[in-house]
Amino acid sequence: MLVAPPKRSTDMSNRSNLMPETVQDLTDVKSLSFEDTSIAFSSQSDFKLRKTYWLFALMNQGWLVNLGTFFIKIALRLRLPVKFLIKNTIFEQFCGGESIQDSEKTIQHLHDVHVGTILDYSVEGEETEKSFDETTLEIIRTIERASESKDIPFSVFKVTGIASTDLLEAIQIGDSLNKEQKAEFDRVMKRVDMLCRRASERNVRIFVDAEESWIQDTIDTLTYEMMNRYNHERPVVYNTYQMYRWESMDHLRRDTAEAQAKGYFLGVKLVRGAYLEKERLRAHEDEYQDPIQPTKEDTDLAFNEAIDYCLANRDTISVCLGTHNEESCDYCVQHMKQMGIMPDDLHIYFAQLLGMSDNISYNLANAGYNVAKYVPYGPVETVMPYLFRRAAENKSIAGQSSREFMLISNELKRRKGCK
Repeated sequence: MLVAPPKRSTDMSNRSNLMPETVQDLTDVKSLSFEDTSIAFSSQSDFKLRKTYWLFALMNQGWLVNLGTFFIKIALRLRLPVKFLIKNTIFEQFCGGESIQDSEKTIQHLHDVHVGTILDYSVEGEETEKSFDETTLEIIRTIERASESKDIPFSVFKVTGIASTDLLEAIQIGDSLNKEQKAEFDRVMKRVDMLCRRASERNVRIFVDAEESWIQDTIDTLTYEMMNRYNHERPVVYNTYQMYRWESMDHLRRDTAEAQAKGYFLGVKLVRGAYLEKERLRAHEDEYQDPIQPTKEDTDLAFNEAIDYCLANRDTISVCLGTHNEESCDYCVQHMKQMGIMPDDLHIYFAQLLGMSDNISYNLANAGYNVAKYVPYGPVETVMPYLFRRAAENKSIAGQSSREFMLISNELKRRKGCK
């Protein structure tokens, strides 16, 4: 038997909680256009914009991205002095700095245009208990920093940053764990609980990022346990739904019913997904059903269906749209208007990566919607896997790099015409 979800706590009292028949007056809501480059690049000087122009011009050449990635990997392995070049190009574009302190300038810059920051400690590839503990402590520092300011509405972590991938997979496939593995997983659960508990204590919302399908069930189980512990009074813990997986919509419905039955709020971050090639290759090699939607169009439809579902169930669900897709952002905006949901409803956020899709982030923020940028940080050498993925993502997402390049070109032309 489903029970009614609890009322929102008073710290969320400015949330629009109106039924469709009592639609709020939205006549004062600003118009929104993702083509408005004057807003998208308003905070960038001519010099910075030209620098970004040349960076995306290079990234728009797939062969050059592949070649550059290859040589940077070799240079780092040989300890050649390339850090300065990296730090002043791709690192500067997509990262806030090497530490939280280094990222303060970016946090302030985003604050000035009414965009929040999500500090994302992006060190990858470490697989020792010492590194897992160090990463946990660093994420706690992001929570503490977030608790000091409304400029940082969320913290975030990947479970593989604090746990062995092999262990997570062994648990998912039901392997019997030996004594050492059981102790190891106990430490993982303690780390996850430490992060979520601290977020709850500091009134900070925290995302649990999605990962590969062969470990995602384990991550889901941990995340929903944390929701049941910490989401009864307000949404604290958010799980991530990859809508390029064909079963995600069913999971969203199932998880909503579970949250309603247990009386907690469901934190939802919607993304399309980041491991498509890896997922399809493994499914083919291991001869199991491909977990990915048949087409990009199916993914887009599922993403928008999830938007509809989250808005319709907003008494239970708090949602963040983690997307660079203009059509889905506009789809959500239009449906919010139809349902009488104000742009600054605290339980509806949009999020994009630093250095990408400023036309979405800045125009949404200018129109009064809640927006945050993922701001990765960490030592240059250890953040490189993240940066390589960004370069590959711009190359592989249909038109992404070309779209960024075109928008910057349009803004440079506009500025030239204004002089």
